[in-house]
Amino acid sequence: MTDFHSRAVPPHIDGYGRTRPFIGIGLPPEIATRTSTRVCPAVRGRDKQLRNLEAAFDACRIKDGDTLSFHHHLRNGDQVLNQVLAVAAARGLRDLRIAASSLFPVHAPLVDHIRSGVVARICTAYMSGPVADAVSDGLLPTPVVMQTHGGRARAIEAGELQIDVAFVAAPSADRCGNLSGAEGRAACGPLGYAMVDAQYARRVVGVTDHIGEYPLVQIDITQEQVDFIVRVDSIGDPAGILSGSTRPTTDPIGLGIAETAANVIAASGLLVDGFSFQTGAGGISLAVSQFVQATMRKRNVQGSFGAGGVTGYLVDMLEEGLFRSLFDVQCFDLRAVESYRRDVRHQAMSASLYANPHNSGSIADQLDAMLLGAAEVDLGFNVNVTTGSSGRILGGSGGHADTAAGAKLALVATRLTSAGGTKIVESVRCVTTPGESIDAVVTEHGVAVNPARGDLRDRLVQNGLKVVDMGVLQSLATSLAPTPPRPVLTEQRIVGIMEYRDGRVIDVIRAATGTRAATR
Repeated sequence: MTDFHSRAVPPHIDGYGRTRPFIGIGLPPEIATRTSTRVCPAVRGRDKQLRNLEAAFDACRIKDGDTLSFHHHLRNGDQVLNQVLAVAAARGLRDLRIAASSLFPVHAPLVDHIRSGVVARICTAYMSGPVADAVSDGLLPTPVVMQTHGGRARAIEAGELQIDVAFVAAPSADRCGNLSGAEGRAACGPLGYAMVDAQYARRVVGVTDHIGEYPLVQIDITQEQVDFIVRVDSIGDPAGILSGSTRPTTDPIGLGIAETAANVIAASGLLVDGFSFQTGAGGISLAVSQFVQATMRKRNVQGSFGAGGVTGYLVDMLEEGLFRSLFDVQCFDLRAVESYRRDVRHQAMSASLYANPHNSGSIADQLDAMLLGAAEVDLGFNVNVTTGSSGRILGGSGGHADTAAGAKLALVATRLTSAGGTKIVESVRCVTTPGESIDAVVTEHGVAVNPARGDLRDRLVQNGLKVVDMGVLQSLATSLAPTPPRPVLTEQRIVGIMEYRDGRVIDVIRAATGTRAATR
């Protein structure tokens, strides 16, 4: 496994402060402290509905340097962050910190706000598109803080990430401030990532394009947590929820990997009554869901729950009776949104319930099997889903490191190569998820099992699965797609901080194209 002392995390980073370096996941549980939740007493007779976002800035007394939070349930269809920052820029605000659960290409206007000095700091669990490119090039004056979904919730609850105003994009709201993702033109499903923000932010503004009758009948965030409501023409396009692959792969290599991953799960001894499962929305992941579904039917297994960002394929398994319930932090497609609206077995969960390592018990810690993707995996089973081989930011952990730590069986399913070169490398460019929490890597040329899981290796061999050494896969990948030596970035400016789920710094991201001074 990787010696994390060798990844050269500085003891102090300008724009971030003192670092607590990651040295492994095997530390004893901490007694965590939960900060006080804020209370903003209601004024009897005062209408929570404000005329526009400008009025919300006045009511919340937003000032230079404040932290504004946003959530990503509309994913690449979100327009609330762009609308709010346009108001901030028009008012001449400076040095804001943006605490967004994720950032997508639709948030490209944020680049100009960084360039002009409106935004000086960002913390998020995922970013892609123009904002990620700008941060990779060093445009942001302080390093972006890359968290996990569970780590973000933990930081908010612990008071480490203090939010001045949470702007919640709500597909439906009522006059008293109840918010729902189940109804309205832009229905997106549960508002799981916004729930923690709403509980702990100094002020909460629900932004909606649909005011329903009081009370709403399916409430995600309740009225005592919401200070103001603003109605806008549109909070975004729900079609943007579908960004990325939402169909099982039909590629023969991808299908082969998916079938092998499902066979690993079947051979693990975990696929029995009470089985719990999470997978992503990528093509291989969805194909694994279908193979697991077929095996559960054949064995007459009823699982306890499916979880995570829920897709229609998990909904199919729920409706077939293969799972008793779904725990949903966000929907990945519109079939999942419809299921959440009408099926009480399809339950919302907050980001804290999902994956916070410092609460009394997260859903991630109850998972039997978790299927993960990878941009790179190295000989120590460390996984990178944050940067490409060039070092440019292309994503982030999201729930990757959280679920890998919690699940009894954490599988990475990946091809050996991609258009960018080898995916099995000697050492990943950036550690997103530590190898000690990965149990096996499934490829088209066999399964590499973590040396710490001799029990799993024995089970796979007994069931006729091809088990190979990770070094063999790395050599084969290199022979199939030789990749030029990567540039050494150790002297370049740090543009990103990779926080593990408990807040310790697991790695840093350095400017991809050389140090570039921010234009202010």
